[in-house]
Amino acid sequence: MIKQPGAKGALVQRDNAIHPPAHAPGYKTSIPRSPRMAPISFDASPTEATGPVFGPDAVGPGDDDLLTNYAAPGESAIGPRIVVMGRLLDGSGRPVPRALIEVWQANAGGRYRHKRDGYLAPLDPNFGGCGRCMTDDDGWYSFRTVQPGAYPWPNRANDWRPAHIHFSVFGEAFAQRLITQMYFEGDPLIPHCPILNAVPDAAAVDRLVARLDRSATIPMDACAWRFDIVLRGRRQTPFENRMEGL
Repeated sequence: MIKQPGAKGALVQRDNAIHPPAHAPGYKTSIPRSPRMAPISFDASPTEATGPVFGPDAVGPGDDDLLTNYAAPGESAIGPRIVVMGRLLDGSGRPVPRALIEVWQANAGGRYRHKRDGYLAPLDPNFGGCGRCMTDDDGWYSFRTVQPGAYPWPNRANDWRPAHIHFSVFGEAFAQRLITQMYFEGDPLIPHCPILNAVPDAAAVDRLVARLDRSATIPMDACAWRFDIVLRGRRQTPFENRMEGL
């Protein structure tokens, strides 16, 4: 059982059925990394519960604009321009304000700005692939960026990752961090991804897929994609690092 944030001590049963098992043979690196013994639950230590938190001073001007935050003056990242936006919600559908959200992604060609990324696609000199923002009082966040490209990865002979953006959500203390990935509605690679196929619940996979939001599209500039992140409850977003939520 886990405690529901803001619910005055109410407990909510953790639903492990929506999360991928640690050992998923189709996802090759899960085989050596997965534990072989039952997990043990520990209460949070005082340091974890009272450590430093992130506030507005953690975000600088332009941090939420991946089109320009790494670009030379007057330049912009190459690729289809998009807006990614949504709300951060608790298990009861209430907004979670003033939370730090970070994102990172490949460029429009499917390549990360990382020394270990050896994909043949070129780097974009004006795209760093990282950004951050704080949710507002109603739990809203927004980024400008480019549509990331798909890329091959050495899982099996011909596996490709669908276009995706990584999200990191920080909570009320430094040790409270959740990580997930956002995919794009209509991507034909989604059903073929071994990582997504490790998620046993189709509805949970669907909660990782952003929807095109024409009402938020910027005419002649950028399509908009909406991706809400739910920390707990029946509509919880699947997270990679802590399945129980914050």
